Amino acid sequence: MPTVGEQLRSAREAQKLAVHQVADWTKIRSDHIRALEDGNYSIFSAPVYIRGFVRTYATLLKLDAHSILEQLSTELSGSGQEEPILSQPAHGMLDTAMFQFSKVFRRLALPAVGGAIVLVVLVASYVVWSRDQHQDPLKGLGPGLYRAPADGQTLPLPKPNN
Repeated sequence: MPTVGEQLRSAREAQKLAVHQVADWTKIRSDHIRALEDGNYSIFSAPVYIRGFVRTYATLLKLDAHSILEQLSTELSGSGQEEPILSQPAHGMLDTAMFQFSKVFRRLALPAVGGAIVLVVLVASYVVWSRDQHQDPLKGLGPGLYRAPADGQTLPLPKPNN
């Protein structure tokens, strides 16, 4: 039975597609496509990338992606590449408490802080408004008439136009 890479290469060649065309359509780098066709999986950092690229490539070539991925799993298990660990190891009590606190903060505390800010702004606006209501609006204004300086100087009068 041909390998996954041989199946992909033969399907691509049967459809008369070049590697650069497949790279353009799938957005997979051409060196990765060549590595998949050669069965050189060591250039990929994790098997999850290999599976994603093979699925995309097989779908483009209209191959049965499910059976190709099953065969790929067999090849990867024989090649010695390990599955990536997708979940974090168990954490201590403090980590769990901080995680729960962050969820609560996001859901409850953040809207509460926003509401408190709005309430403070409204109360401050009311206090300023009510204080200004009880003050004399003319307080602080000087007399409305011009007063000449005490030393007897006055403003110069404009020269009459003749």
